[in-house]
Amino acid sequence: MNAINAPSGLRKIIHVDMDAFYASVEQRDDPTLRGRPVVVAWRGPRSVVCAASYEARVFGVRSAMPALRAERLCPGAVFVAPDFARYRAVSQQVRAIFARYTDRVEPLSLDEAYLDVSAPRNAFPSATAMATDIRAAIRAETALTASAGVACNKFLAKIASDWRKPDGLFVIQPAAVEGFLAPLPVARLPGVGTVMEQKLARLGVRRVADLRALGAQRLVQQFGRWGLRLHELALGIDDSPVRRERPSLQISAEDTFTQDLRLDQLDAPIAQLAAKVWTAYVREQDRIARTVVLKLKTAEFRTLTRSHTDALPPQSEAALVRTALQLRARVEPPASTRYRLVGVGLSGFVDADTAQPDLFATKTLETHAAG
Repeated sequence: MNAINAPSGLRKIIHVDMDAFYASVEQRDDPTLRGRPVVVAWRGPRSVVCAASYEARVFGVRSAMPALRAERLCPGAVFVAPDFARYRAVSQQVRAIFARYTDRVEPLSLDEAYLDVSAPRNAFPSATAMATDIRAAIRAETALTASAGVACNKFLAKIASDWRKPDGLFVIQPAAVEGFLAPLPVARLPGVGTVMEQKLARLGVRRVADLRALGAQRLVQQFGRWGLRLHELALGIDDSPVRRERPSLQISAEDTFTQDLRLDQLDAPIAQLAAKVWTAYVREQDRIARTVVLKLKTAEFRTLTRSHTDALPPQSEAALVRTALQLRARVEPPASTRYRLVGVGLSGFVDADTAQPDLFATKTLETHAAG
């Protein structure tokens, strides 16, 4: 464990991240896989990597890359088909451990979560001691390792959890935040992807210290409200709370085809995916989606999206299918283009009490009809 020493302060947040989770579960359950480069993915030209063990990562294998590329990078890799039911069961074990320490847990995925331990259920001398205890409990009860970061907010805790991976613990104390952040590349800040990194580089900004020196006013001039957010992150400011239930930002379903399809062959897959999305949507409580999204990925891995927001949200499965097909009609690349993946989603969620009352009433009727 490493820590940057300073007085304690404000909130106490722990970010726990399981180490190479899917691959580690496979290695735990099959001793012959231990110490070997394991890639969790279906074999075949259409597959992508779900997870890679640390032994495979040495070769450059990463999640979300095409499985064929992973195989080229690491010819000796052992490919294991994913078993999400098993991973969910282990994730529930881990979340049960979190619940012993605090009821303020925000899961991000099956393998990571934020914990607000400002007012813990048990008496611990510090958040660091609690993070140590949590990691020990995970190891004892699941035979898996987890890394943890401790800080005064979510943004910093997430950076810290990655600092000593795998099986590590890192603490960023409040008084040392600015000094810790200053030398980091701006790409370490949430929301700074490749495009934003290039835009900042054109302004002479490559590290957090450069971003801080640019100042809030210049950043707002360049990027609007996002510029102010960048300035706050450069100073280590993040007031976002740990939310026990994360509201849906999007409900979606997608399918990767065994053979690439033409645009005019996508109607049936789009209708099937829209039906799946509608089934999930009617389970939403008191929230209404206003935007329909269509996602297409070409055989060359180029991603296309089309979306439509209407004053009247989709009122039925049939309406969702109809809108998704209309979005398909808005795609106009060359006729020779083939598609390997299609997805349908609903986004733009608003609370029902802020929407028109008649819209919520309609959605409630649809929910009962579907039940």
